[in-house]
Amino acid sequence: MNKLLQMKDLERHYDTPAGVVRALDGISFEVSEGERIILLGPSGSGKTTLLNCLSALDSPTGGYYRFLDAEVPRNNSEEMTSFRRENIGYVFQFFNLLQDLTVLENILLIQELAGKKDPSRAKELLNLVGLEDEVHRFPGEISGGQQQRVAIARSIAKRPTLLLGDELTGNLDTETSNKVMEALVSACKQENITSMFVTHDEGLVKYATRVIRIDSGRIVSDQSTNANPSE
Repeated sequence: MNKLLQMKDLERHYDTPAGVVRALDGISFEVSEGERIILLGPSGSGKTTLLNCLSALDSPTGGYYRFLDAEVPRNNSEEMTSFRRENIGYVFQFFNLLQDLTVLENILLIQELAGKKDPSRAKELLNLVGLEDEVHRFPGEISGGQQQRVAIARSIAKRPTLLLGDELTGNLDTETSNKVMEALVSACKQENITSMFVTHDEGLVKYATRVIRIDSGRIVSDQSTNANPSE
């Protein structure tokens, strides 16, 4: 597999009245195309900070981050925004769907913003996540799990290279979480998207090809699972 990104000795430190907070304290790893990675760790361990640096929502205070063999911009909001727009998809815990647009219109809007409006592809994506019968319903008319599957379809509508998720099943029960993760894995395989998600849920490890555990801003373990990107 080709290498997608590389981080080396990455740091994100914050100055506070109580002293320096080392949210990330020397993170080093590589990600290959097609991997499905789960980031596990207790609250405050640095998982979300790492996701924010990966997506260029935040700038590291030290270290090295390259994506597709190019240095990722930092401390320049315009360049960081361009990097996210061109490369990153993001699925949030709280869906963030527009309630006055239908399921299909939520997808079409993202396509339009990315300059790639394509109604037939939008419907294909909704079919991919099992929502072909809900295209004309509004978010408030479908379940939380269905709304999260819409959010997944919306996030991959612009064909991101890397899809990130922050506690994307955090508000869902176990059965619904499994349905959402199955939809996500299926979509990522079909669209050839590399994915990485933060979770507290050990039960989601079965959907990953690799599990990285973080504590106190450092990687404490990094292990492959029995799954592989084609499964």
